[in-house]
Amino acid sequence: MNTSAAFIRRIVAGVSVALLLAQPVSTAAQDRRTATQNQAATEYRSETQGLLAEPGLIERATIFGDRHFGNGELTNGFYMSAWNMIPGAGWISGGPGYRHWYSGDRLFVDASGAISWRGYKTAQARVELPRLLRSRLAVGAQARLQDFTQVSYFGEGSESLESSVSEYRLKSKNLVGYATLRPLESIGIDTHIGWLTPSIHPRAGAFKRDRPDARDVFAGDMVFALREQPTFVHGGAAITSDTRDFPGHPTRGGLVHASVGHYSDRESDLFSFKRYEVEAARFLPLADSRVVIAAHGWLVTSDTGEGQSVPFYLQPGLGGQNSLRSYDDFRFHDRNLLLVTVEARLAMMTHVDAAVFVDAGNVASRVGDLNIDRRSYGAGLRLHSRRQTYARLDVARGDEGWRLVLRLTDPLNLARLSRRTAAVPFVP
Repeated sequence: MNTSAAFIRRIVAGVSVALLLAQPVSTAAQDRRTATQNQAATEYRSETQGLLAEPGLIERATIFGDRHFGNGELTNGFYMSAWNMIPGAGWISGGPGYRHWYSGDRLFVDASGAISWRGYKTAQARVELPRLLRSRLAVGAQARLQDFTQVSYFGEGSESLESSVSEYRLKSKNLVGYATLRPLESIGIDTHIGWLTPSIHPRAGAFKRDRPDARDVFAGDMVFALREQPTFVHGGAAITSDTRDFPGHPTRGGLVHASVGHYSDRESDLFSFKRYEVEAARFLPLADSRVVIAAHGWLVTSDTGEGQSVPFYLQPGLGGQNSLRSYDDFRFHDRNLLLVTVEARLAMMTHVDAAVFVDAGNVASRVGDLNIDRRSYGAGLRLHSRRQTYARLDVARGDEGWRLVLRLTDPLNLARLSRRTAAVPFVP
């Protein structure tokens, strides 16, 4: 291999290992992990090779990551919770969790908590009966507490100004009961009903940025005119067809999702609304999976009665790690959202992909005014095993400049679709 190729290998290897080391380390061995270790090693040997020979350090680090973090909810015991924070929480977050399967996997319990370096806090507990009707029906309940100390807000509408950036603190309590029916392995029909209590406060936490309080910048907003935010009863139903090979690192197959939700303001009679979503993603492998073309489209609309509106913390939002990647987190808010993403991935090594992408979308107060005039272009690296993306580094360019994104998940894994509790604030 020539000097240039060797130099590229060293650079990619260094970045990849650094990204993987950002992963939290499990605090205890998991009961079910041993049975998957030999299988994981066999999978790696059969994976598609990249353009460059992969250093042994990357392969060993990826196998370690898959053994310790790749089994998700299948494992019992203590674990590190690090994926429950919204954008803006800061680079470092984590906390303890514990999960266990009982009675021959007929009962599942899970609880976790986490804190970030900006003082964001979250805690959740869940109990589920996952194997009813011969494993076709799952029912459960989940409680979630959140305290997000420095959430960004730029105002409502696609013409909001970057200079209007402000921050607010959002606390919420959410209790949800849910059920999922699977008539086929790839099809899930979900329904839920919940009780949501949000509250708005002045920004707080550590490592504050030089930004004003949203209550001062947008004092005329109806949300800030209320002394206390109303309690919501929320419910909804959804149907999802998912044929992706691995949701954490999809390389083939696709997903189609449609849902309807309703938020009923039980106190102020100002913020009742309905939400409709349609979403689709497709992953096309080429050249023996050395190249993967990923396409994603997402439409969110809101419907309100006379005299009703959608509070900004529940409005669809664009900008940040998984949508318009060149824009700040929560850059645009409004009643309706449209997003289209196309990404091409090339296997540089067995476990390292290079990617180029285009994000295009916008928000609007009326569905008929939606367009894709806000755009991001960029490139990045992906560190992954066969079934899980462990880290990604994206550099994106748009109308408001350059932005660097470092995350521990795939941009198109769509994990939010499996979340049971309400999205407060609405996170793309």
